[in-house]
Amino acid sequence: MTRDSQAPCTSIHSTGMAWSVLSEVAQRLKDLAEHNQPSSIDLRSLPMTDADREQLKELLGWGEVAARLEIGGPTDIHETTYCGVWWIRHMGAGGVLATEEIAITRIPEIFLSDPHDVSAAAERIRTILDQGPARPTDSETPHVQA
Repeated sequence: MTRDSQAPCTSIHSTGMAWSVLSEVAQRLKDLAEHNQPSSIDLRSLPMTDADREQLKELLGWGEVAARLEIGGPTDIHETTYCGVWWIRHMGAGGVLATEEIAITRIPEIFLSDPHDVSAAAERIRTILDQGPARPTDSETPHVQA
């Protein structure tokens, strides 16, 4: 991803936004633990410099769970070192960053199967089971000599 080298977001200077976001994450994680209230923070909407973003990555760290989805472009999801805090980046057309957020949730909603898709999958498996196992033709059946 290329950025205008004069844009404020490319600054190598930290503004303290990483600590502000971390404070917000802490409050929202408490809300999740106490009230089962998931939430997210849209990082693209915040006036963060590249240095702020890198500092936030360091503060949150990389946890044990990571996944890559292909949904209209690659989406990278990883849990941070804090259980329930997920970093989600979605790339759009041409490899341009479309969304970037911190999700505070037990599991990101993007992982949940749509109920209609689950029903369709059940129907597809039922159709295969109703057809039964494939039976080899006589020419495919191995002959054993006695």
